Amino acid sequence: MDSSRTILPLALEGVSFAAGGQTLVHDLSLEIAGGSRTIMLGPNGAGKSLILRLCHGLLRPSAGCVVWRGPDAAQGGATQAKRHQAMVFQRPVMLRRSVAANVSYALSLHGIPRGARPAIVDEALDRARLAGLRARPARVLSAGEQQRLALARAWALKPQVLFLDEPTANLDPAASRAVEGIIEAIHNSGTKIVMTTHDLAQARRLADDIIFIHHGRLVERGPAAAFFERPSTEPAMAFIHGELLR
Repeated sequence: MDSSRTILPLALEGVSFAAGGQTLVHDLSLEIAGGSRTIMLGPNGAGKSLILRLCHGLLRPSAGCVVWRGPDAAQGGATQAKRHQAMVFQRPVMLRRSVAANVSYALSLHGIPRGARPAIVDEALDRARLAGLRARPARVLSAGEQQRLALARAWALKPQVLFLDEPTANLDPAASRAVEGIIEAIHNSGTKIVMTTHDLAQARRLADDIIFIHHGRLVERGPAAAFFERPSTEPAMAFIHGELLR
């Protein structure tokens, strides 16, 4: 990816988030750069999904700020940054239309001309191995097929950054591996992957960079190999060893 055409890095500066009178994310400061696959790891309820939504702009921090610092964001501001990122949720929303029309509709919202959409849809469905299901109603697909469609829909937009929130949490092992294969292909195409998971085996397979979150706080950050071989904090060590964290 052209370094002059990127919205990255993304900086979180003293970010906190509160709801219902309770602070759920505490004074979080970190920077997310391009290239590597960044996995946000931690137990259920650690605050990973909240942080991902703050990064994507779905939530506004109660304190601090979330800033895209890349030259592309500087030139176009918040609108440009929003245009070049996408997010896939643990339970993606499928529109009441065909598989192909789900992708085409996303392209229309993104301002892609009608005449250009069919070729992009075909390419996206082929990459996600859904070409044979293009006419099927999206809502009758299996959970794994729906997640692959959600990834195809996002990938068709050619985002610079793709946020993934526990994308295989509800899938069986075969469906999970199929989704992981698509995530790997998206990464290889030049899109920055920022993903949450509580699955250690998955993090070992996919991560280059680990952000470990516990109780809404950044506990540890570093290269994946070093994190798994020599965690530097007690909570991270306990998590890797399968112990319950308090």
